[in-house]
Amino acid sequence: MNSKLRHIVLSALAGSMLVGLSLPAMADSTVDLVQALVSKGVLTEEEGALLSKGRSTEVEVQKKKESKSWTSRVNLRGYVQVRNTTMLGGDDGINLWSDRSVGDDKSLGDADKNFLIRRARLIIFGDFGDHLSYYIQPDFASTAGTGNNNFAQLRDAYGDVYIDKTRVHRIRVGQSKVPYGFENLQSSSNRLALDRNDALNSAVRDERDLGAFYYYTPTDIQALFEDINKQGLKHSGNYGMFALGLYNGQGANRPEQNDNYHVVSRFTYPWKTESGQIYEAGIQAYRGEYVSSTNPYSRRNAAGALAAATPTLGTGTPLSGRNGIEDERVGISFIMYPQPFGIQAEWNWGNTPGLDIAKNVIEKKSLNGGYVQAMYKIDNFQFLSTNGTLIPFVKWQYFDGYNKAETNSPENHVNDWELGVEWQLAPEVEIAMVYHRMNRTNLVTGARNAASTSNNLPAREDYENFKAEALRVQLQYNF
Repeated sequence: MNSKLRHIVLSALAGSMLVGLSLPAMADSTVDLVQALVSKGVLTEEEGALLSKGRSTEVEVQKKKESKSWTSRVNLRGYVQVRNTTMLGGDDGINLWSDRSVGDDKSLGDADKNFLIRRARLIIFGDFGDHLSYYIQPDFASTAGTGNNNFAQLRDAYGDVYIDKTRVHRIRVGQSKVPYGFENLQSSSNRLALDRNDALNSAVRDERDLGAFYYYTPTDIQALFEDINKQGLKHSGNYGMFALGLYNGQGANRPEQNDNYHVVSRFTYPWKTESGQIYEAGIQAYRGEYVSSTNPYSRRNAAGALAAATPTLGTGTPLSGRNGIEDERVGISFIMYPQPFGIQAEWNWGNTPGLDIAKNVIEKKSLNGGYVQAMYKIDNFQFLSTNGTLIPFVKWQYFDGYNKAETNSPENHVNDWELGVEWQLAPEVEIAMVYHRMNRTNLVTGARNAASTSNNLPAREDYENFKAEALRVQLQYNF
């Protein structure tokens, strides 16, 4: 076999071997093989260069194919929360608007007592390229009127557009959480207390709205946020060191009611001391015009008798509040992450639409309130074959204000204590048990100004204060 023919045969053989090595990870080995053939004189340098170029092209094509595969960019996770409540004493016929498992057979509204699926979330998320992340979260434990539970409802649907590859600057567009308050931004799967505090949670219905938000997070702050998460310190997630945004203002899954944007801004700064203790402090504020919804409720008239009434949106003709009432707040936050002892506290002040029962008018009202929570994180808590984390906590919350997003924007007074413990027996299973001492306004209305003979329930005045004690238990599955 002459030299030229031998070169052709060996070149063909080498080409066949290269085709067989189809995985991109084998690229370096393939180049080494070609160089060895060239060094032994089996291939000329020109032939080796040609084969190496062909292999490089093949690897590049393979990478492009993989980058176009949308299935490689989709991630799924979720969680389910099941609750049970045992009333320990106090007033009858009470309601906790945030948890329908709290109450008895005299309670109003969607009073599904005993067991309740509080949340059933499936989250679809991922990155597509260097400049886009997406996040879609429906909830399958929503309600659609009295007696109809566990309907799917959209919670989040947004995209993060990264202006730079370091992800320092990004713009989030879609339905997402409004950056106001630390506990508001915490995932319900990550929060210690079963419910968010009334004082800050009343700022944004379901914590979410449709809008556009700019987030600025320097790389060192990104790294510290990730460190907080990895240590399981009950973080809020990365909502930027600085945030600025516009949103509709009526709340998640609610149509806009006026031609007015809400404006929100937040600044939060985490830092780590030489001892390793991590702190975070923040300030946030928003402003807009909110349009309240109205419906009949039961109140006492001038003669002292119960009668149904529907409030007006302001005064005058046309009504002064028909296109919205001033809605503005400022709040502060402080967190000492549990390492092992921790403190979390927030407070806010502002003006909001609120119901004046005496005048039966919804108008501009002032508010203030917040909470303080102390906790202690015990790692390596062993019971039987488990080795998990135990976090006992105590929480006090106070609110003297109004819940604008509830029907009629009623006045709400809260002075509650919670004593509880969360046991993370495994990454996929958590159990929380809370003793809840309630002193608050009943926000669930019945407009029952006369006794109900069909179910033997007495007449009642809406928006009354009640006191009660309950033992609340929640089992959470993470998957």
